[in-house]
Amino acid sequence: MMRKINLIVIHCSATRADRSLTLDDLEMQHRRRGFNGTGYHYYIRKDGTVHLTRPIERIGAHVKGFNSNSVGICYEGGLDAHGCPADTRTPEQRAALKLLVHQLLETFPGSRVCGHRDLSPDRNGNGEIEPEEWIKACPCFEVKAEFGVTAARHLNSRPDNNDMCPTRHLVRRL
Repeated sequence: MMRKINLIVIHCSATRADRSLTLDDLEMQHRRRGFNGTGYHYYIRKDGTVHLTRPIERIGAHVKGFNSNSVGICYEGGLDAHGCPADTRTPEQRAALKLLVHQLLETFPGSRVCGHRDLSPDRNGNGEIEPEEWIKACPCFEVKAEFGVTAARHLNSRPDNNDMCPTRHLVRRL
């Protein structure tokens, strides 16, 4: 029986632009964290190839508190050559992600599309998840801007953080 899906969460692998992360590498990373295989349902390589890494019917392990009703999509990249958050998606990845999200929305109509960071806790309780509240920069681009009305009707407006380095971001928050 298919589980109820109402959330599509976009992630990045936090891989530097000058490096690659194979399917096996991703699997190994997740197993080392105690997961039973890759936690995302889809992985998009730099060449735009989309890999099914976990059956949709199986609950993911990609965003704490939201796994039971979501599908996780991860693209290879998300860090510049210096290790700072950046939208490193290739044109092929952008096209593949757009098509995959479109297909998932046809299968799960009305689903919310958001980035991992958009599910961070609202620490100050003002009803908005602001950049200083992000637990991480993932997916390193503004999902609402990318997917327009689909995501915009569900997310508050917030600036992108492509020029923030994760080290500065984390130190500032601690």
